[in-house]
Amino acid sequence: MNKYLVWVKVGLVSLISTVLIACGEAEEKVTAQAEQKAEVIHWKMVTTWPKNAPGVGTGAESLVKNIKEMSNGRLDIKVYAAGELVPALEVFDAVSRGTAEMGHGASYYWKGKVFASQFFTTIPFGLNPQEMNAWISYGGGLELWEEIYAPFNVVPMLAGSAGVQMGGWFNKEINSLEDFKGLKMRMPGLGGEVLKKVGATPVNLPVSEIFTALQTGTIDATEWVGPYNDLAFGLYKAAKYYYYPGWHEPGSAVEAIFNKDAFNALPNDLKAIVRSAVQQANLDMLNEFTARNNAALQTLINDHNVILKPFPADLLDALKKASDETLQETAANDPESKKVYNSLKSFLGSVDAWHDVSERAFINARSND
Repeated sequence: MNKYLVWVKVGLVSLISTVLIACGEAEEKVTAQAEQKAEVIHWKMVTTWPKNAPGVGTGAESLVKNIKEMSNGRLDIKVYAAGELVPALEVFDAVSRGTAEMGHGASYYWKGKVFASQFFTTIPFGLNPQEMNAWISYGGGLELWEEIYAPFNVVPMLAGSAGVQMGGWFNKEINSLEDFKGLKMRMPGLGGEVLKKVGATPVNLPVSEIFTALQTGTIDATEWVGPYNDLAFGLYKAAKYYYYPGWHEPGSAVEAIFNKDAFNALPNDLKAIVRSAVQQANLDMLNEFTARNNAALQTLINDHNVILKPFPADLLDALKKASDETLQETAANDPESKKVYNSLKSFLGSVDAWHDVSERAFINARSND
């Protein structure tokens, strides 16, 4: 065999070996990727809502469904409604401890544990949904929220809004500030503190107990959300007077919360998927409430003989004054609340000036016949 043929033979053997090695490495890489893709992370989500509650409960279900689809099944989250795994008002604790990796609710339910948390749902006479979204995303709200939840090993995200709420259901007509005094009314958060200043008594109840409490007279009045939710819960069967506006919750934000250790353990692509899905859920919930509230309101009025009324002017004036006092006192007595309140107040002042020549001016012009 001449030297040329030997060289060719050696070269072919070397080439074949290289190809086989490359194929083997490629196959190992594909196998590793397939194994990684096939790995499924199982989480639990606990919520403050009754199962399938319109807008809020169904919003939680849609969120986890989207996360599963967007992750191609790699992150599978089981939803537990209020009371199925933990009581409604213990969702924050469950996520903090890691009993559940994720929660869905409203931050003002945790004021007994994290006093400043209530500012991240709403403040009386405060930000509407559009303004709340803007403050959280671009006004420094998210950074404050994360800072306040950090000691509890919890990561918050904005996950929805019910829009401007109704003022509530009452079992008697409210014609003046005097009629409000002595009422026992279900109202959580800072709105409940305002009630005390005008002579009413706030009662904090989970959603599942509202109807029975109102029907049996344990409470005289209740706020919940708005027509879409209130119709579904049958609150018109327990009270006939339906008042507006929702001074106490002008832009009620819903939160998704995550156990920090569980969230940080996710691969970066799954973290991005979760954040994107939560952002989508935040927009979708507000869209749903905006689209469905008026039809539900007309059903309440026309089919169930609900009496729709505005709050009297003297009562609203008193509530506004009491709200200002409550917010100032809250800020003065709690350093974290002071930081959040000052941020909110500053943002509200700037965005209100803009809305004078944009949203408010346009709505006034559109309303002129």
